[in-house]
Amino acid sequence: MTTLYCARWVMPISSGMIEDGAVAVEGARIVGVGVRAALLSKFPEALARDYGEAAILPGFVNAHSHLELTAMRGYLEDMENDFFGWLRKLTIARLERMTPDDLYVSAAWGAVEAARAGVTCLGDSSDAASASIRALCDVGLRGTVYQEGFGPDPRLAIHLFAKLREKMYGLREYESALVRAGVSPHSPYTVSARQLELITDFAIAEGLPLMMHAAESRAEEQLLREGRGPFAEGLARRGIEWRAPGLSTIQYLRETGVLAARPLLAHCIRVDEADIERIREAGASVAHCPKSNAKLGHGHAPFAAFIEQGLKVGLGSDSVASNNTCDMLEEARFAALMSRADARPPGSKRLTDSRDVLMAATLGGARALGLEGQTGALAEGLQADLTVVGLDGAHQLPIHNPAHTLVFASSGRDVRLTVVAGREVFRDGHVTTVDEARLRARMHEIKKAVTSDK
Repeated sequence: MTTLYCARWVMPISSGMIEDGAVAVEGARIVGVGVRAALLSKFPEALARDYGEAAILPGFVNAHSHLELTAMRGYLEDMENDFFGWLRKLTIARLERMTPDDLYVSAAWGAVEAARAGVTCLGDSSDAASASIRALCDVGLRGTVYQEGFGPDPRLAIHLFAKLREKMYGLREYESALVRAGVSPHSPYTVSARQLELITDFAIAEGLPLMMHAAESRAEEQLLREGRGPFAEGLARRGIEWRAPGLSTIQYLRETGVLAARPLLAHCIRVDEADIERIREAGASVAHCPKSNAKLGHGHAPFAAFIEQGLKVGLGSDSVASNNTCDMLEEARFAALMSRADARPPGSKRLTDSRDVLMAATLGGARALGLEGQTGALAEGLQADLTVVGLDGAHQLPIHNPAHTLVFASSGRDVRLTVVAGREVFRDGHVTTVDEARLRARMHEIKKAVTSDK
C-alpha cells in the first residue's frame, strides 16, 4: 500500500523546495517526491495524509549522542568550569549508581526524545553499547552505536583491547537492518597510543565504523602539545607516564594511524586550516556539537571553514548532560548563530545560512555516518526516513521562507510525525513503539539513584 504524505512545503534537501508537495512511501522506501497533484494522479489508490501548513523534511540525523547518559540531564550543572571534575562525577554516577537496566531505560528515554523531535538516525557513543543498541532497535530508530574503549596506560593496552574486542563481537549480535555497531577509542587523553593503533587496525580489518572525540578542549591540547594541564596531572597521579608528542590532536591521530580508518571525529574545536585539510584528505568526517561545546566552555568549532573546505560535517547534540536537549532544529540554530558571531574581515566569505545548517542536520549527518545513499534526503529509492514539522504556530508566523522559519523560529516541539523506514514511530503526540508511561516512571526512579549524593 502507498501512503502519500502531503504538506504546504516539501524540502528534499538534495533538490529544491516543492510548494504544495508530497512524498509517496511504499514499505520502507520512498517511491515518489513531487507536487501533490502529480503524485495523487500517479498513485490514485494511495492513502493521503495532509499535514497542511507544515514542512516535510528528511528525518534529522544526530551525528553524535550519548543516549545512556539521558538520566544525567541537569545533574552536572555549575561544574562547567572543571571539565576534568565534570567527567569524573559523570563517570562515578554512571558506573556506581546505575544498573544495566537503568542504562537501558536511560538510553530508551533518550531515543524517545529523539523520535519526538524528528530525529530518525543517530551516531551514538556508549560504554554500555548493548543498552543503547537495544534502545534504538526497540524505539525503531536508525543508527550506528559505537562501543567506547578506554585505557590511557600503555602497559595495559593489549589486555584492554582484548576486552574491547570481546565486547564488539557480542555487540554485533544485536545489529539489525536499521542499527549497526561501531567502535570508539574514546579520546586522546583516555586511550594510549598503543591501544589506538590496536583498535584502528581492528576496525579496518573488521570493516567497523570508528568514532572518536577529538580536539575538544584546551586541556586536551595542553596534554598533547606540552604534556601539562589537568589531564596530564590526572595521568601522573595514576602513575601513568605520558610523553607529549608536541602535535595537534589531528596530527597525533594521523601519526597513530587513526585517520586511516576514516573516523567520525566529534567536536574538532581546536583545529586550524592545516588540521581541517588533514581531515578532508583522510576522508574523515566531523560531528559538530555547538551547544555542548558552548555550555562546557570549550569554545566553538570553525563550522563555516568545515563547509568551505568541503568536509563531511553533521550536527550532534552530544549527551543531554552537557546539552539538556536532543533537538536538531535548536542545534541548527545554534550552529548558524555561533558561526555568524565570529567577526568577519572585509572580503571574507558569506555567512552560514539556513541551507547550510539544514544540510548538516540531515544529509550532512548521513554522509558523516557513511549512510549517504540510504538516508538524509527525500528522493525516490531512498529509505523512507522523514519528519513533518508544523509551521502554523504563533512563534512561526508569518512565513516568508520556510527554511528560515525552521532554523530561526522552530524547535523539535513543532514536530508532528516521525517516520523511519516507512514506519510511523511518532504520531499524534505519542511514540508508537514503546510504553512511554513505564519509561517515564522508571526515569524518576533512576534520577533518585543518580542523585543519591545530594
